[in-house]
Amino acid sequence: MALKSTVFKASLQLADIDHACYTDHALTLARHPSETDERMMVRLVALALNAHALQDDCGGDGQLAFGAGLSDPDEPDLWLRDFTGRTRLWVEVGQPEDKPVAKACGKADRVRLYCFSHAADIWWRGMEGKLARLQNLEVFRLPTESVVELGRLAQRSMQLQATVQEGVLTLGDAQRSVDIEPIRWK
Repeated sequence: MALKSTVFKASLQLADIDHACYTDHALTLARHPSETDERMMVRLVALALNAHALQDDCGGDGQLAFGAGLSDPDEPDLWLRDFTGRTRLWVEVGQPEDKPVAKACGKADRVRLYCFSHAADIWWRGMEGKLARLQNLEVFRLPTESVVELGRLAQRSMQLQATVQEGVLTLGDAQRSVDIEPIRWK
């Protein structure tokens, strides 16, 4: 019998000062049985870092939503689609192979990849040349220590506040917060 995803609920209050985006999000995150708390929270971070794109890219006429992620390799972890069905932004987390990333670049206007594990530097050395030709791809590295701290924020029900200022995301609950400064690799 297949294991089912674990459902997490998050109320996210976002203040993206860099992009003048102030929103509240009621989120449902389905954590795949093979997914860690850290990876799930990186998906939430990706949403916080890209929430402004709904207004910036679609003028508010679209939907920013989590994809099937690990459950379906043909869907992103997060995407932004306008109401015509056009995929404006495709977001992946982790260290995927080059072919699925290239395929995503063909399906979306922009693709963002957020790498976060301790092995991300090794992965990037092997992939940098393969991904260099993809013009609509951006690759970011999230510091491993920050991602470990993010995993500690994971609860089945979360009340989170996020602030983006000068490229740094501060995400926290009532007890603790984590600063995440993405490093742009590409």
